[in-house]
Amino acid sequence: MEQSITTNVDTEPPAPSRTAPPFDPELEAALIALADGVPPTVTPSMIGPMRENPRLRVTPQMAADAGILSRDVTIPGHEGADVTVTVLEAEGRRPGGPVIYHLHGGGMIVGDRWSGVAALFDWLHRYDAVAVSIEYRLAPEFPDPYPVEDCYAGLLWLRENAAALGVDPHRILITGASAGGGLAAGVTLLVRDRGGPALIGQLLMYPMLDDRDCTVSAAQIDGIGVWDRGSNRTGWTALLGDRRGTAEVSIYAAPSRATDLSGLPPAFIDCGSAEVFRDEDVAYASTIWASGGQAELHVWPGGFHAFEGYAPQAALSQEMVDMRDRWVHRLLAE
Repeated sequence: MEQSITTNVDTEPPAPSRTAPPFDPELEAALIALADGVPPTVTPSMIGPMRENPRLRVTPQMAADAGILSRDVTIPGHEGADVTVTVLEAEGRRPGGPVIYHLHGGGMIVGDRWSGVAALFDWLHRYDAVAVSIEYRLAPEFPDPYPVEDCYAGLLWLRENAAALGVDPHRILITGASAGGGLAAGVTLLVRDRGGPALIGQLLMYPMLDDRDCTVSAAQIDGIGVWDRGSNRTGWTALLGDRRGTAEVSIYAAPSRATDLSGLPPAFIDCGSAEVFRDEDVAYASTIWASGGQAELHVWPGGFHAFEGYAPQAALSQEMVDMRDRWVHRLLAE
């Protein structure tokens, strides 16, 4: 039975005078270099220009240069509307491997199915895996529940077409970064509550989980870093409108609202110590443990939001990616 509404509401933010943790020196230097092109606060008026000039986006040619074949497929999304998925696989892949279902980031308001997929390329080569990345519809034009329901519909399509894709339908790993991580968590809850396609794991990279703006880290990361408190309010308001912070928000839209996280596949959760999502991500892992589940949690000291994407050569970035690789290897290696 679906748990669509929670009564666990706390919208009183902590005192805004709290001091933020320091940035890692190497990452702080990267932030200074990014200052002109990546403002800490995203406002509603910036959504359009950001969509026209995406960052951290991969192109089909970049995929081809990495030995990755890609093709687009139109599938039925929420309420039967057309949405697009991109199917990616390594040249010469052997059939029967696992499948990685990818949900892109972008604060629920920007990004597309190519955003962040380069992080999957090595796994596609190493494990004979296929990746499916979905172009879910974005807020505010398509508010909740469109994004999470589009993503759930894509998972159903993946299961139904596993044979045509040449993948093992019993080895589906769901993953997403930022808003995509929040959507991956929401889809995983829908799978549990609707009896959907079984997942072997959920890889949640600094996931966006809580609309209530009530954590210490939200108060600390205000006007600094990448995707600060104001940006978070912009994203959640676009998704939820006047429902943001009220009791009328489902656990599938904001998974931090869930008090019972039992019956879920193993989770990997990471974030930086100096980002808005830190406290909600730590709390989500804690709730999984309290519910008898399995979660691996990493909080990287001095890390800002998505730092490994903006500063891939930094030592901390390489450690972060290595830890994800090790967890994925335990799930996908035969």
